[in-house]
Amino acid sequence: MTQPVLSTLLVINQILNAANAITAFSLLLYVLTFNLRERVARSFALLLACVTVVYFGDVLTSLSQVDTEIELWLRLQWVGIAFVPATYLYLSDALLAATGRPSQGKRRLVVWLSYLLSGVVLAAAGLGRILAGDLVLSESTAYLSPGKLFPAFMLFSLLNLGLAGFNLWRSYKRCLTRSSRRRMRYLMAGSLGPLLGSFPFLMISGSTLEVHPLIFWGLLVVINSLVAIQMVMITYTIAYFGVICPDRVVKSRLFQWILRGPVVASTVLGVTVVVNRLSILIGLEGARVVPFTMVVVLLMLQHFITLVRPSIERLFFYGEDRGDIARLQLLEERLLTTGDLRQFLESILNAVCDVAGVGSAFVAVVGPDGLEMEVAVGPDDPLRGSGDLPPLLVTDDKVSFEFLGVVFAWDVYWLIPIRLADTPEVVGLLGLRARGVTPDFNPEEEARLKVLVDGATVALADRLLQREIFGVVDRLVPQVDAIQRMRAAAVYGGAEALTESVNGIHTGEELTDLVREALGHYWGGPRLTRSPLLTLRLVRKAISEHDGNPVNALRAILRQAINRVRPEGERRFTAEWMLYNILEMKFLQGRKVRDVALRLAMSEADLYRKQRVAIDEVARAITEMEREAVTSESGEEILKKNE
Repeated sequence: MTQPVLSTLLVINQILNAANAITAFSLLLYVLTFNLRERVARSFALLLACVTVVYFGDVLTSLSQVDTEIELWLRLQWVGIAFVPATYLYLSDALLAATGRPSQGKRRLVVWLSYLLSGVVLAAAGLGRILAGDLVLSESTAYLSPGKLFPAFMLFSLLNLGLAGFNLWRSYKRCLTRSSRRRMRYLMAGSLGPLLGSFPFLMISGSTLEVHPLIFWGLLVVINSLVAIQMVMITYTIAYFGVICPDRVVKSRLFQWILRGPVVASTVLGVTVVVNRLSILIGLEGARVVPFTMVVVLLMLQHFITLVRPSIERLFFYGEDRGDIARLQLLEERLLTTGDLRQFLESILNAVCDVAGVGSAFVAVVGPDGLEMEVAVGPDDPLRGSGDLPPLLVTDDKVSFEFLGVVFAWDVYWLIPIRLADTPEVVGLLGLRARGVTPDFNPEEEARLKVLVDGATVALADRLLQREIFGVVDRLVPQVDAIQRMRAAAVYGGAEALTESVNGIHTGEELTDLVREALGHYWGGPRLTRSPLLTLRLVRKAISEHDGNPVNALRAILRQAINRVRPEGERRFTAEWMLYNILEMKFLQGRKVRDVALRLAMSEADLYRKQRVAIDEVARAITEMEREAVTSESGEEILKKNE
């Protein structure tokens, strides 16, 4: 009876050792991926690396059959064992600094001294037998006997762990919010896991193993089970350091990482070991059964996780925010992207061609720079490079219909204006190849075309509404990032994190959009007079130079930014001067797109592409000018204080 139970405990322990090695390595990758810049996370990554080395050594030792190879893996384990005390002390020092008590030099000196002594321990264990002695083989395992300096290592470990525990307690006492104290308690409870998983218990209790193997291996199974849970607990707390994501995002990300990493890998490994041993007992060929079992278990687990994960996250992670998250997820799923819009409009145009009996049709939308082609079907080029609305829209060359309203004849096309409900403003055009001089739809064609035009109207209206939403989101994101950054820092950082300024210059795509809008109304318009760029420091500093007029100051700043794009030397119409010429002619001179394209000898489509690049350069120049203004203002403040 004793032998089967002992064999079962040994198998379970081997599986748990491998699972803990996988878990430690997976959590190490998580920390290195998401918050490596944070000192607390880096120190914890070192601790996980030590635990990973120790557990991988256990796994390789259990698989080895040669004494010299077993001893090699046992001594390589000391790469992790030797540095665990120092990494604990380093982690506790980083936590204390994160809660508002940075080291004044003494704690950091102790940490470096601890790492130096850990290196001495590693050399003593790996190069001789004065710390880790001879190899001891028993019926169930192998271990190294304690050497003469092993008590010194025990004392070194206890001192380091005592200091680390004291620092953790100080960190806990400095946490003031309920969430920070709760997470710090999780960290303190989970901090026992890496210690239990990496400490060489066999070197102390080898004799007990020989006398009471069931008790020893039973306790080791319990310890290894707790180690995985405690490593997850401490990782859960560390995951919040150095990130500005909301708590629900951190929880969801870590939850998915653990499910699809350690849980899947450990389960597949455990099932593989059990199936292999059972196949041997019943006389089957294990090599044939095991691969099939691995694939089946892997696929089933991934399928199960995909099904249950959303429900678990909504239940445990979202809390009172379930309604808001559900709306955001619905928006993501139902979002009408540019590709979706074009696909739908192509279907509309194909139906229009069938109804009207023509071969070509198009939909164009009214953009900030005139008429922009959205989608076309058929062999013809509808706009032929035109960037303006067809002039016949304002002439008498039109026909009125009962359902469609006014239909215009333009060139070889009939144009049906697309208007939003109850508004006279034209937001687009649906054009189809003319089959005669004037539009001549019969009542049946008119009714069917009306349905198709209404479908295109709804699609364009939804797209315009989404663009407005995206514009609001683009302007909201920097403020939300600043708030999230302060919120994350203030959980442990206290007043210092909340008293930092949230003001800053616009960057990235937001700045480019603002510059494009301001340049589009350079000679007057709400996108210039109400532009958020008016809040820039360089604009505020330039107001006094323009008789207190902020709009003129912004206009001057835009002109300076464009001049920074200008190459040196006399103006030419070469590729080097392309960006500046576009900016100067299109915005400063106010010429039409067609005139600029003809002057620069390029197509209008190519002009629009080059114009986007040019506006990006202006935005980059404004960013540099704002930084210079901030630096200059800071220098002036320092000089005033010194005076």
